[in-house]
Amino acid sequence: MTKKIKILTLSDHPMSPSGVGTQTKYFIEALLKTGKFQFICLGGAVKHKDYTPQKIAPYEEDWTVIPIDGYGDAQKIRSIIRNEKPDILWFMTDPRFYEWLWFIENEVRPIMPMVYYHVWDNHPAPFFNRPFYLSNDLIVSISKVTHEIVSEAAPEVANIYHPHAVDPAIFKPVSQEEIDSMREKNLQGNKDKVVFFWNNRNARRKQSGSLVFWFNEWAEKVGRDKVCLIMHTDPHDVHGQPLEHLIERLGNDGTILLSNKKVPPEILASMYNMVDCTINISDAEGFGLATLESLSCGTPIIVNMTGGLQEQVTDGEDWFGVGIQPASKAVIGSQQVPYIYEDRISKEDFHVALDRIYEMSSSERKQLGLKGREHVEKNYSFEKYCQGWVDIMLEAYEQHGSWEEREGYKSWDFREIV
Repeated sequence: MTKKIKILTLSDHPMSPSGVGTQTKYFIEALLKTGKFQFICLGGAVKHKDYTPQKIAPYEEDWTVIPIDGYGDAQKIRSIIRNEKPDILWFMTDPRFYEWLWFIENEVRPIMPMVYYHVWDNHPAPFFNRPFYLSNDLIVSISKVTHEIVSEAAPEVANIYHPHAVDPAIFKPVSQEEIDSMREKNLQGNKDKVVFFWNNRNARRKQSGSLVFWFNEWAEKVGRDKVCLIMHTDPHDVHGQPLEHLIERLGNDGTILLSNKKVPPEILASMYNMVDCTINISDAEGFGLATLESLSCGTPIIVNMTGGLQEQVTDGEDWFGVGIQPASKAVIGSQQVPYIYEDRISKEDFHVALDRIYEMSSSERKQLGLKGREHVEKNYSFEKYCQGWVDIMLEAYEQHGSWEEREGYKSWDFREIV
C-alpha cells in the first residue's frame, strides 16, 4: 500500500462558517477524495467547549481536527511533528498570526516544506513581511493583489496565484418562482422593495457604521417604502459598532434589518437569491468571499475597488455590478504593520452606485447577475480550485520531499564579509 501524504494544517476550524474555515474545508476535502492524503488540522479561531481531537466522517482516520485556541503555538507544533511526523505544513490567513511559526522555521523546514496560503489586502508591497515570505517553500496567493505584492517583496520565493472558490452546487441561481416565494415568506411588507444585502463581520474595516448611516440617508431620497437593507452579521461584535443602537437611533422602521443567526450555506444561498444586490464597501479586503457567493447565485454586487473585490466585479472588460473607486487612499499602519493603503469611498459615490442598481429593471439586474455567475464559473471555478490544490500539493511533495527524503532546503548560506 502506498504511503499517504500527511499534511498538518493551521487555520480556522475547517467546520467553522468563516471564509478561512470554508476554504480550508474545500481544500482538505479535495485532497482527501484522491485517496493520497491524510490530515491533522489545528482548528482555531473559535471558542471550544471540548478540546478532544475529532475524527471527521466519512474520512475518520484520514482527517483529525485538534481544537486549539488562537492558531497554535511553537510547543504544539513541536509535539505534533514528533508524534505524527507530517510531510507538509500548510497554513492560511493573515501573516500577523504566524510570526511565532516563522520564528521556528529552522526546526520545521529541515524536515518538511512549509506552504502558506496567503492574503494581503493592499499595496505598497510589504517589505516588512519579506523575512516571513523567505521562510516558506511555497506561497499560494488568493488574489492578484496578493500575488503582485509577494512577487515584488520576495521574488525568489515560489508564488502561485490560486483564488478562492465557492461550491456551485450550493451557491447557484434559483427560479423566479422560488425567489417570489422566499420574498413573500421572509420579507413581510418588503417583498416589492429593491433589497440590498450585506454579509460581513461587523468590524471596523468593513465600514458597517458608514453603511447604516449612508444607506439610511439614501433611502430618504428615493423613498423609504421602496428600498431595504439586510445586514447579516453579529451586531454586538466587540470589533465593530453597536448596530442595533445605530438603527434604533435612525428610526428603526424596517428600512434596515438585522439577520444575526448563523445559518448553513444552503440558507445563505437562498438569501443571496432573494435580494437584488450584495454590498461590500470595506476599506481593506483581501478577497471578500460573500461577493463571490453572491455572484455565483446570480446576484450583482456593489464593491469598493480594493483588494480582491476589484477582480470580482470586473474581468477588465465586462462588469458584474458597480465598482466604486476609492475617494481617498491613506497610508495607515501600526508597530506590527508599518504601512498599508486604506481605501475609503465617499458617501456621494456610494449613493451613485445605489442609484445605478435601483434604477435598473428587475430583468436588467438579473441579467447583470447571471453575467456574474458566468464570470465565477470561468475565473473562479470550483473544479479548478479543487484540482489546482491537488496538483499544487502533489508537486510540493514531489519537489521538496520530507524527513529522510527532504530536498532543496539548507539552513545556511555563504556570505562574503568585506
